[in-house]
Amino acid sequence: MQTFTENYGENLHAVNTLLRTGENFDIIVKRILLGGKKATLFCIDGFVKDVMLEKMLEYFTKLTEKQMNEATDAQSLVDKYITYIEADTAEDVDAFVTLILTGAVGIIIEGYSKAIIVDSRTYPARDVQEPESDKVLRGSHEGFVETIIFNTALIRRKIRNPNLTMRSFQVGNSSKTDIVISYLEDKVDKKLLKKVVERLNSIDVESLSMSHESLKECLVPSQPFNLFPKFRYTERPDAAAACIFDGNIILLTDGSPTAIILPTGIFDFVQDINDFYFSPFVGSFLRLVRSTVFVLTLFLVPTWYLYTVYHESLPGHFKFMLIEEPNSVPIIVQLLIVEFVIDTLRLASLNTPNALSNSFSVVGALVLGEFAVRSGWFVSEVVLFMAFVAIANFTQPSYELGYAIKISRTFILILCAFFKIWGLIIGALIVFAVIATTKTISGYTYLYPLIPFNKEALKSLIYRRPLKCNYK
Repeated sequence: MQTFTENYGENLHAVNTLLRTGENFDIIVKRILLGGKKATLFCIDGFVKDVMLEKMLEYFTKLTEKQMNEATDAQSLVDKYITYIEADTAEDVDAFVTLILTGAVGIIIEGYSKAIIVDSRTYPARDVQEPESDKVLRGSHEGFVETIIFNTALIRRKIRNPNLTMRSFQVGNSSKTDIVISYLEDKVDKKLLKKVVERLNSIDVESLSMSHESLKECLVPSQPFNLFPKFRYTERPDAAAACIFDGNIILLTDGSPTAIILPTGIFDFVQDINDFYFSPFVGSFLRLVRSTVFVLTLFLVPTWYLYTVYHESLPGHFKFMLIEEPNSVPIIVQLLIVEFVIDTLRLASLNTPNALSNSFSVVGALVLGEFAVRSGWFVSEVVLFMAFVAIANFTQPSYELGYAIKISRTFILILCAFFKIWGLIIGALIVFAVIATTKTISGYTYLYPLIPFNKEALKSLIYRRPLKCNYK
């Protein structure tokens, strides 16, 4: 570890070498005189407002020689003459350079064995607007942004409690990405908190290139063939605040508007922010619909496929589900092709300009579906059932869970094609086993609070409970 000394020339050379100031045009190096002492100011262009920097320099240049002599070291100069609130000293050269690269202003002064850091960072940021994938009919329309300090402020605004804790970490040997853990000290699970902190401190990775997604892969054990999500995400400050009140932990990553919610189990995905902006009865009904759709999207298509295979033993009142017109393309092939086509349309829609994406999705689906049925490639029942499961995936906000259900459904379909009714049974057992053995960071099983059974926790997930109010 290289530290600063009283030799001004050596300090300047060390910082210039690490920052490579001669090659980087956006690193500002300003040489000034502070009461007769040489000083050099370092900052990143675009991270500091020009007005703030100009005001700071104007104040520094007014310092007299007497004032500088009274400030015998960097700390006394900060205490006596730097009025900016977030100002501190740095002894380690590497830490000093890292702070400059994150946007702080660094100052090296002749004769001082420590440098000065003024944290006047102002990152470029977009408006705090409602996220596209987390909209509500009522309630707040704020959303997290890519600047982590704004996100912590949005949570602080909703939780004015001294027990609210914001702990900061840096992860990534090169990226040095800022991570914040947010929780209520009097409600958080201390064992879970200790485990999360230990994991963050032990991460040894070059860079969190994909921000929250890279962090997620570092936190949970690797299960490459398990697609069920181990985390919930939100881009809403009100949802994050509600989770903190429930004793959860929120992870915020600089550069990402997505907050990670811990702990997470399969039953947590039954909830949605819209449930809490309606009455308890309506909120509970929405959860029931969401749970029912979850089961239907997984088993409806395989079950219908088996009905087409065993149509002789089908009860009379289910005969309407049979395919009336024969088709040269096997039903299982039709179903798999439509699964592929739906994802193709989704990807095409994502890469289509916003002005055209909605019309492209609707027109593309109608044209392809109508053409496929009329040309005899597909039967209309296949298009109907696959359209239902495609739309039903959007009843819950987790894309990861949607794809886990989709791939599980495809897996069960293929088993049904080979083993008929036994394929459905084997597929359902395998999916259940995968869910039951999914590893989470919390230490609880993925099926908690069903396994181990916790009646009160399970009821709060299934039913939208009314808010308990005590009157004075």
